[in-house]
Amino acid sequence: MTAAHERSFEELRTQLQEAAATFADGPDALESILLGIVDDVDRAVREPLEIFPVCHHSPASALAMARRLREKQPKVVYLELCEDMAPLLAELRNCRLPVAVQAFATETDGFPAGWAPLSVVAPITEASAEYQAISYALDTPGVELVLVDRSSDHVYQWDARAEHSDDDADGDAPAPGSDARPAEEEAALHGDAVGVGIGDLRPRFAELEEHLLRHGKVRHWSEWWHQYVELPLGEGDHDTYRQVMLLIGSLFRHLAPGDPHRVRVDEDRERHMWTRMREHLAATGTAPADGLYVCGAFHAASRVAEFGVHGSDTFEIVPRTATKWQHGLIPSSHAAIEAQFGLAAGSVSIAASLWAKNIRRTGAEPFRLAGQAGGKKPRARKAVAAPVPAPAAEPSDKLTGFLRQPPVLDRLDEAELLGWCVEIVRAARRNGYLASTADAIAVFETSILLAGLRDRARPTPYDFQDAAVTCIEKDTVPGRRDVRRLVEIMMGGDRIGQVGYDALPPLARDVHDRLAALDLRLEQRGVQRALLDIASRPELERCSDVLWMLRRLMPPGAARPIMGERSLGERSIQESWDLALGTHQRALIELGYEGVSIEQVLEQRLRRAAYTPQATAASVLEAVEDATLYLRSSRLADELGTRALEVLAAERSVDGAPEVLRRVRRLLAYYRTGEPVLPAWIESFVKTGYAHYCTLLPMSFTDDDATVRQVAAMLGFLFSMESLALSLGCDRAQLRLALAQSHPREPSRTALLWAAQVQLGHLSRAELRSRCDELLANPLVVPAYPRYLSGLVHALEPVPGLTDFVVEAVSQAFGRLPDPVLLPWLPTLVTTLRAGGADLAPLLIREAGRTFPGRLEALDTWIPPWRMGPAAPSVGRPDTGHGCTLLADHSETCDAVATLLGCEGIWESPGSGRAGAALAGRHPDTALALDALLAG
Repeated sequence: MTAAHERSFEELRTQLQEAAATFADGPDALESILLGIVDDVDRAVREPLEIFPVCHHSPASALAMARRLREKQPKVVYLELCEDMAPLLAELRNCRLPVAVQAFATETDGFPAGWAPLSVVAPITEASAEYQAISYALDTPGVELVLVDRSSDHVYQWDARAEHSDDDADGDAPAPGSDARPAEEEAALHGDAVGVGIGDLRPRFAELEEHLLRHGKVRHWSEWWHQYVELPLGEGDHDTYRQVMLLIGSLFRHLAPGDPHRVRVDEDRERHMWTRMREHLAATGTAPADGLYVCGAFHAASRVAEFGVHGSDTFEIVPRTATKWQHGLIPSSHAAIEAQFGLAAGSVSIAASLWAKNIRRTGAEPFRLAGQAGGKKPRARKAVAAPVPAPAAEPSDKLTGFLRQPPVLDRLDEAELLGWCVEIVRAARRNGYLASTADAIAVFETSILLAGLRDRARPTPYDFQDAAVTCIEKDTVPGRRDVRRLVEIMMGGDRIGQVGYDALPPLARDVHDRLAALDLRLEQRGVQRALLDIASRPELERCSDVLWMLRRLMPPGAARPIMGERSLGERSIQESWDLALGTHQRALIELGYEGVSIEQVLEQRLRRAAYTPQATAASVLEAVEDATLYLRSSRLADELGTRALEVLAAERSVDGAPEVLRRVRRLLAYYRTGEPVLPAWIESFVKTGYAHYCTLLPMSFTDDDATVRQVAAMLGFLFSMESLALSLGCDRAQLRLALAQSHPREPSRTALLWAAQVQLGHLSRAELRSRCDELLANPLVVPAYPRYLSGLVHALEPVPGLTDFVVEAVSQAFGRLPDPVLLPWLPTLVTTLRAGGADLAPLLIREAGRTFPGRLEALDTWIPPWRMGPAAPSVGRPDTGHGCTLLADHSETCDAVATLLGCEGIWESPGSGRAGAALAGRHPDTALALDALLAG
């Protein structure tokens, strides 16, 4: 090492040592920290392989990167990005930035099952150093791009799930206390994925950040970085930029808390990257001077033994797990990046506007992928001769001059500030604010005032934002957006990226192709209305099938039916849909990681749901129904039905009995009307379910954990499936024994048992009515009578023939129960019918409509049927005399009904006046049938 090398930072070391002795009352820890920072900068600057430190989504880093790449023209670019994401980078030219490179795994092998799905994203914006490096490497012949960071698999190997909220230096989710706004629709584009980026430069020492914010007179870290790093470095040369970034990275590293986990992850990443770079240099024979290492400033100033091209080779990279990772591009947005990396709301949009301003001001020509969507076509570049190798320049100290110079006070750009003020007032008025020219003047003056209070002559976008909120927002927000959000939109807005058709996975492209007949721009964000007239255009039925499957697989709102329904055995002839596939592009892309078609993905999910250890008979029957409804696959339905039979036989509770009953009834109705014979699995299911529920019935009547609705559903299964079960070989004695062994103590279950006994013929209606009368006559039991009624209402599920009796019992309760008992019970009855009796309420209403008079004036003379004597008249039910007269007046009709019923006889002479009565006496069955017909 030459003497010039040794003296390069000697002056800075001396000054920092004197400052440490002055401010710390003697050389101590402060001196060690300050001199260690200088040593880190000196070590990184002297490295033969040029290290280019960056901060993610920093316009200053992007501008310095573009300049350096044109000046140096390296042959190899080593980039700090997950090494398994390299094949996806070429697809960026088919997208509109910002987008995120994603690694996704739905099934884990080597990780806890509860972590699934695994997702790692690396967002990329145009105003980022990594995009400049990628564009240069992919569009420049003879240049190789090598990703050297740990793989996505190692991201999860090295990090405990509980520590993802405060992951390593390149950050995952925002740390607690970050200045990111709550995730909205755009902010949630990355979901719960782990985010990786290049260079998250933020103090890990909370007291240091608080100190910088307080003395910098700013509100959050993004504003501090913009004011004290972005703006000064935008004017600096390459050496100044490198050394300042190395200084910041080393400072934050020295003052970081000593968390062993984070320190280990940081150092392992640095060992991994340097190991990969040395392997590549050795394998290709590339000279270190022809390479450029782009990494976060936090990792550039590293002290691991593996650092540098001459470092040790002691780090062993552990193999990846057997987890199968899928890779793709997903749309991103400024809000999503801010939310994930803990940045202030609007900071990425402000960075994008600063990037555009720097390009215009400096005249620099940034790199852009050829054919990149969403921007202007790049100008044709002139061929640039390869730079002539020059002797390596001695590293010079740029930090001393940079740290000594006072902050540059930019002059006030009145035209720019006036434009901002006019534009924010115009936007505020469009959003319902009562803003005027006076408010524009107030914002102008307040911006200058706030900048002066914060020791800057030129208001920054953050000063202007505070001034606009102060002068315009007042007390209320009249519209959807507040003034702060309007300023963010004005400064560039929340730009949302889009993945182009050619970069989509096969499944997403297949969906677009199959929905092409709708003539919609499916890639467009927002809601679009699709009208399907299937009757006149039968080819649209295939589009309908795709839309119903998308509705089943994608988040709510991606495909929402407005008109049309899909149920077993029915098909719509017209449908109307609201589609937002462009808004939910990420969800559609992630479906592509699971299969090559939506049918395959749906089949895999149905199987996964059926064979999970938490599966119930009801959930498996739901999978059977979906397989029939969406896939029309009898093979899959039979397989899942067999699985439902196994799950039902293994269940020891009746929690899912109502859902099982509802789905089995629906499937039976479908198979009976649409298939020549019942599938073998459903016959076995009915047979097994009959025996299964007979076994559980006695215990369920006394089990406190089983609800009345669940017990009623069991009885409903047994009674409604009884004919089929008996034809398949079941014995009705099982049910009789089960009911004989049931001894409920709770009133509602007791009433339910009575209803079951009536259905089996063990109890007559007269006996049931007598028991209810006894309950009402017993003052000690009257308070519990509403609970008996609740059991009778639930009994309509297994015994719908008791509907008229339940109406009678409820009417008796309303007529005889005292108000202190009746009124508290009414809300319970209503909530019971609404929550668990949606199918029962229509039965009661219909029967009540037949029983009660239809006109109000008839109510005074109306006598309930259950109170009528033998000769008492009844509304809608003729007495005996009336019936006999009717028979005599219409003898032909009577003869026809008698012949139909197999009755024989002759009419009495007309003079007797009792001909009808005599005939009715000889043929009581005919009279009763006609009486019932008239009553209906």
